[in-house]
Amino acid sequence: MFLPQEIIRKKRDGHKLSKEEIDFFVKGIADNTISEGQIGAFAMAVYFQDMEMDERVALAMAMRDSGTVLDWSDLDLDGPVVDKHSTGGVGDVVSLMLGPMVAACGGYVPMISGRGLGHTGGTLDKFDAIPGYNTTPDNALFRKVVKEIGVAIIGQTGDLAPADKRFYGIRDVTATVESIPLITASILSKKLAAGLDALAMDVKAGSGAFMPTYELSEELAKSIVAVANGAGCKTTALLTNMDQVLASSAGNAVEVREAVEYLTGSYRNPRLHEVTMALCAEMLILGGLAKSDEAARSKLQQSLDSGKAAEIFGKMVTALGGPADFVENYDNYLEKAPIIRPIYAENSGIVTSMDTREIGMAVVAMGGGRRKPSDAIDYAVGFTDFTALGERTDTDKPLAVAHVRTKAQFEEAQKALHSAIKLGSEKPKEEPMVFKKIRLEDTL
Repeated sequence: MFLPQEIIRKKRDGHKLSKEEIDFFVKGIADNTISEGQIGAFAMAVYFQDMEMDERVALAMAMRDSGTVLDWSDLDLDGPVVDKHSTGGVGDVVSLMLGPMVAACGGYVPMISGRGLGHTGGTLDKFDAIPGYNTTPDNALFRKVVKEIGVAIIGQTGDLAPADKRFYGIRDVTATVESIPLITASILSKKLAAGLDALAMDVKAGSGAFMPTYELSEELAKSIVAVANGAGCKTTALLTNMDQVLASSAGNAVEVREAVEYLTGSYRNPRLHEVTMALCAEMLILGGLAKSDEAARSKLQQSLDSGKAAEIFGKMVTALGGPADFVENYDNYLEKAPIIRPIYAENSGIVTSMDTREIGMAVVAMGGGRRKPSDAIDYAVGFTDFTALGERTDTDKPLAVAHVRTKAQFEEAQKALHSAIKLGSEKPKEEPMVFKKIRLEDTL
């Protein structure tokens, strides 16, 4: 029999916890036998004393096992069950194209996504912009859509990793969110509960990233790769560039519009394309659907060129309650803001830097994100047509186009962009979109 306070004391004093102690503590988080004060104290002890890699594996697995763990083996799927997870960005619409593209190449993608958090947009909020789309189907429908269509993008059900939900809520109010072992366990508990064969992680680095420095982003990526593989799920992480808005748009309906344009080939932002292809290719390689990056990219390009990925996206939307002709007539279904106006720079010049976090917060301030969990989201607002780093902006080429409800909102959005986007006379050094690929051997 363990005592919660003795486990807290042991970690507080810098000692290693056993798997049994971690299992006991996580079970207490899930069944409410351990108090909020004790959970907060445990989180603070981990925050200051860290955890060794096998402690992190034990924590992630205990949190995974606190609820239902999905099992796909009885569906006789003829391909691997694969997924990707992003630490969150601005204009990060990758999931909407990636799921259908990987499904078109023979993978099965049961993607359990989240809502927006802080300055980062949430995949579920984007899907909620599609009329009728059900982000909370029952398990039977979820499984049916995954089997028949190859991809279903839905929200976290209450019985997946319930310990994480309680633990995260307490970390949020005790200033212990920024702990790499705890972030690792939180992300992976939900992904491992989805019963995956393989996972590609997109860890952002840059001004719009969750982690404040490149070094911490890399440390988180290595932790996730080591822990996920330690828990039996083949995982690679890509460190990707979040020094500017990833897509050409930021908001909910505007990003869905851009995702459909990407899938149908009418417009593909080159930055977004590079990150999407890199993550998809890694999923195909991890799942045994391609032998090399080159072979994977060729298959993926074919899924786009043939229209198969767009068709799968349309089928998923319909199967989960959305319009049957959404891909063909998305413009008729997505809400539009009453005021659509360009924002020009105060003087012309080359875009030298972007405070991407500030741009994300501007979308939240318009109503495109939440300040508190109960807030309703305005799906129509956001920005489109962002000028990229290194491009010139002048009286003909705006910084971006604002989609807003009121004149006052436009003034606020303009002020935010003027503050977030810096101009100069020289082009900044061109950075790659994928900084680094981290595989298991890179963590040993």
